[in-house]
Amino acid sequence: MKTAIIGTGYVGLTTGVALAYLGHEVTCLDLDAAKVENLKKGISPIYEPHLSELMKLASAKLKFTLDADEALRNAEVVFIAVGTPSLPDGNPNLTYLKSAAESIGERINAPYVVIVNKSTVPIGSGNWVESLVRDSYRAKNPAKNSNFVVASNPEFLREGSALSDMLYADRVVVGADDQRALDVLRKLYQPLIEQTFEAPAFLPRPEGFRAVHFLTSDLQSAELIKYAANAFLALKISFINEISELSEKVGADIQHVSRGIGLDSRIGNRFLQAGIGWGGSCFGKDTAALISTGKEYGLSMPITKAARDVNARQRARMVEILMGELKILKGRKIGILGLSFKPFTDDLRDSPALDIAQRLLERGAKVVGFDPISMDRAKREWTHIPVEFAASADAVFSEADAVLLVTDWPDFKNLPFEKCAEQMKHKLILDGRGQLEPGRLQAAGIRHIALGRSTR
Repeated sequence: MKTAIIGTGYVGLTTGVALAYLGHEVTCLDLDAAKVENLKKGISPIYEPHLSELMKLASAKLKFTLDADEALRNAEVVFIAVGTPSLPDGNPNLTYLKSAAESIGERINAPYVVIVNKSTVPIGSGNWVESLVRDSYRAKNPAKNSNFVVASNPEFLREGSALSDMLYADRVVVGADDQRALDVLRKLYQPLIEQTFEAPAFLPRPEGFRAVHFLTSDLQSAELIKYAANAFLALKISFINEISELSEKVGADIQHVSRGIGLDSRIGNRFLQAGIGWGGSCFGKDTAALISTGKEYGLSMPITKAARDVNARQRARMVEILMGELKILKGRKIGILGLSFKPFTDDLRDSPALDIAQRLLERGAKVVGFDPISMDRAKREWTHIPVEFAASADAVFSEADAVLLVTDWPDFKNLPFEKCAEQMKHKLILDGRGQLEPGRLQAAGIRHIALGRSTR
């Protein structure tokens, strides 16, 4: 099917590349000339494992353009995958969504077009987008009747494993108030639903994986599914982090507690890893939007609000624990291992590392950070704070009064801690992800503190 993707961020690019790999004719539209030029050369603007390799395999079916006329001409399915960043009041900024909808209305010309909201948008946005497209179409074509439908197809992609999440999804959710639109999208996703495509060698199909659930609903339910799913995952993380603080107080080990409750099939072990909490572009933005939507209907959404409060508390706790150990932070050198909000991505949006670095700098500490992937991006984006950047993970330990592990990159588990300890002023590591082996650090002479574990 001829498909257009508006926006080449994480969601748009992953969706476009995957659909092209499945055999559809895909044209991706973006307004950033430098980005489009690099994409034409096969250079991805984001770090996502295997994305460049899949782009190469899909190249015969995949185009990138700055020209909206080229992208939308004869398109049967149009995905809107533009950014919807949070406004100060928690509501998403819909400026880019409005612009995309109006541009579509001016250009669509296929006999029947399904316009898909892929961006995370407030409940009711499907109706709003439909009115924008219709008004724009009528202004350009006053003598013609348009034939399009707006659908919602929320994404559930995790940065760092987005392609796997796309090709081997838990479910595909599609919402529309027109059966024909649902049928079109089922046809679009058919190779993925039935797993009839040849799996890439670098992304093998999970053993026993046979099919993907295809869930259809009305438009509003699909929009709410996205917000509800992210809010529930955020809640699980915040819940275990709240329990982790109690674990420290009573002398329990949060890893044992997490394992014990996670083995309950009604609960499950995913998103029960205690630490400094969630960051990135999704959970914070989506929980804020859900609270704002609730306010519009007179609902306070106290559980979702509590999840956000606990998450913010975890970042502050890292600094409080450090102050409890060192007493004074002014003039201290503090190393930070990991800058991206999670491993296997270079995304720094709402990164806990940035929040913690700012808190340390406000208290007069010197902060030195390292990340195996996001260093260049951090140097470009963190110019507003005087963080220094180390040449290697080992260099973070040089003359450090303490080192904080903030992002759980696997490489950090295997650092030469004996050599690292020799470089430190105070042999202290605060493990914000519970990733490091206490026995190894103890053998190296390093005091190890992990959230949710008693320090006795």
